[in-house]
Amino acid sequence: MKKLYFLLFLILSCATAEAHDLYGTVLSQKEVAIEGVGVYNKTTGGYTYTNVSGYFELDDVSVGDVIYFYSLGFKNHQLTITEDLLDSTVKILLEDSVVSLDQVVLVSKVNALSNFVNVDVKANPVKSSQEILRKVPGLIIGQHAGGGKAEQIFLRGFDIDHGTDIAINVDGLPVNMVSHAHGQGYADMHFIIPETIDNLDFGKGPYYANKGNFNTAGYIDLKTKKKIDNNLVSLEAGQFNTLRTLGMFKITEGDYSNAYVASELVLTDGPFDSPQNFNRINLMGRYNFSNYDDQDLTLTLSHFQSKWDASGQIPQRAIEQGLIGRFGAIDDTEGGNTSRTNFLVNHTNQIDEHSSVKSKAYISKYDFELFSNFTFFLEDPVNADQIRQKEDRTIIGAETSYQRTIHTGGHDSQLKYESGMGFRYDDVNDVQLSRTKDRKTLLERLAYGNVDELNAYGFFDLTYKKNKWTINPGLRLDYFKFDYENLLSEAYDNKSETKLFIGPKLNLIYAASPNVQLFSKSGIGFHSNDSRVVTANQGEEILPLAFGSDLGTIIKPTDRFVVNAALWYLFLQQEFVYVGDAGIVEPSGKTRRLGADLGLRYQITDWLYANGDVNYTHARSIEDPDGENYIPLAPDFTSSAGLSFRDLSNFSGGINYRYVNDRPANEDNSIVAEGYFVTDMNLNYSIKNWTLGLIVENLFDTEWNETQFATESRLFNEAQSFEEIHFTPGTPFYIRGKISVNF
Repeated sequence: MKKLYFLLFLILSCATAEAHDLYGTVLSQKEVAIEGVGVYNKTTGGYTYTNVSGYFELDDVSVGDVIYFYSLGFKNHQLTITEDLLDSTVKILLEDSVVSLDQVVLVSKVNALSNFVNVDVKANPVKSSQEILRKVPGLIIGQHAGGGKAEQIFLRGFDIDHGTDIAINVDGLPVNMVSHAHGQGYADMHFIIPETIDNLDFGKGPYYANKGNFNTAGYIDLKTKKKIDNNLVSLEAGQFNTLRTLGMFKITEGDYSNAYVASELVLTDGPFDSPQNFNRINLMGRYNFSNYDDQDLTLTLSHFQSKWDASGQIPQRAIEQGLIGRFGAIDDTEGGNTSRTNFLVNHTNQIDEHSSVKSKAYISKYDFELFSNFTFFLEDPVNADQIRQKEDRTIIGAETSYQRTIHTGGHDSQLKYESGMGFRYDDVNDVQLSRTKDRKTLLERLAYGNVDELNAYGFFDLTYKKNKWTINPGLRLDYFKFDYENLLSEAYDNKSETKLFIGPKLNLIYAASPNVQLFSKSGIGFHSNDSRVVTANQGEEILPLAFGSDLGTIIKPTDRFVVNAALWYLFLQQEFVYVGDAGIVEPSGKTRRLGADLGLRYQITDWLYANGDVNYTHARSIEDPDGENYIPLAPDFTSSAGLSFRDLSNFSGGINYRYVNDRPANEDNSIVAEGYFVTDMNLNYSIKNWTLGLIVENLFDTEWNETQFATESRLFNEAQSFEEIHFTPGTPFYIRGKISVNF
């Protein structure tokens, strides 16, 4: 620590030295300020971004420096510094352009890969809010409850369940639910309308000071559009009685403010023998005010609700015995309903050219009810084993962060820091686990109570750039208070526990050249345990720590070709697996994961774009003997790739695949979850402001299992139970047509 303090002292002591700066504003062709434009000094590697007013200040420039201005959707602009431009103000106009890989510049930024992956997002837009997760290299998802339940997530050798080891936010609103009725970190993204998604920011590993709970395998931040350019109406229809409608409309549009509303309705029965009767409605309203000087305010109000039936996971033996087909059900009374209403405020105050304050506040009202039957007649041979999980939740939170750039002496040096603090409070009422019959009869309450959980936090993040080196130390402090009132007790039964977390981070980046970046990342993260378990165990194992490190590179040999690679390590102090269906948390002991990531992106021509990723993981439990130390459902090899085109005689579209290798379904690998290779395709034809589209999922009609579990169960005609693969079948060949109009 003494060495770190000494380094900071040396950095800050240089703050008074003389240097030249470049000031200016970046505008569109319509002379509207553009926020977030990258301003990159190719000569020194220094960089900054435009603020809400389109203003920027780039420190330490000299005659002959080459400055790049870049942003997706605009042509790159190049400026060479002359004597006249030193310490002067410039005005830059960016020309509109189709999205291309050459619009992304490789800068010394900890999560630089996100900028390149956003080309994937823009080149081949997603068809659902969940599909945006697949844009994160190495991440796979699976649905196993009729489309209404949050997807199961896999990343870096984790079966993340529904979000235990990945922190997900939308415009600063947390998606993960702590102490949820069905699973810790439950992250339901169905309240997001896919057409409103603007860009994706992600990072793998626990290396980011401004990311807290659940950031072990990584984090994902989605940003939705502040405003829309045109009104949009869309209708989509296809197999399995599928219908989707979309509307996005501008409400007001002025010099400083704008507002729009968006709505989505989805109906489908799915490919199952028992119809899903799925319906979901989304409503969103957004207002944005910006004076293009020092203030930017965004207000967002949204509501989502969904209801569905499900066929659940079925045992392989039931199909082999001819009791049901692949799309049949043992218990077709599964299903549920859920809703979420959000109000979110985001505000940016540009104090001066060097500093700003960003603040957010939110309140969310959420309810959830799910009926499942995983073991059929194992526990109750008369009434069957259906369970009900239910909760009623309110979330309140706020965060403020201060960012400042400090001038440091010497050409090719830069210092930025960010400090912030915030809180999140979850009030969860009537959270319960019960045995039921046919969704109507309550047989027995297994768990029933009220949860109050508070997380207060602060963080500090420093980025110092000198010559080719970037040093990024950070520190995060989290305070938790867990409170649980057990309503099953006859007497008043309320318990609480507290816990403090301190997590240091250190990231190093070496820019070997403007086209080659080497990086080293390290840090400690955590995922919290469920409040009910924390209080029952007198505070033991509240916040298991995750120790991670990455070593990798990003190479951009040409403007249109990028390669990224990384070797990584992650040690988890205690891998808790929350079994919400039994109301318990199973401690799985210490685990270790080693892996390698490789990806490439290639803008083949102006109209043809390719991307691909390969990810390998070796995941094992440390405390179990060899051969019995597999981590169930942990993927060891995944791959995805796509080829997309646009503006080809009014046609656009793409084809992509995702591949998952066979993986162990239990600790000794005696039960195997089968891998799959699935290909999707889309094709669009545009006529003026009209677009006709065709969407095909599982183009080659592959027989695949979307989610799989090693489960012990008993059927109604069996005298004893069996443990084997239970699965939800993947979607067969699935075609939908689409028509949309912009106006």
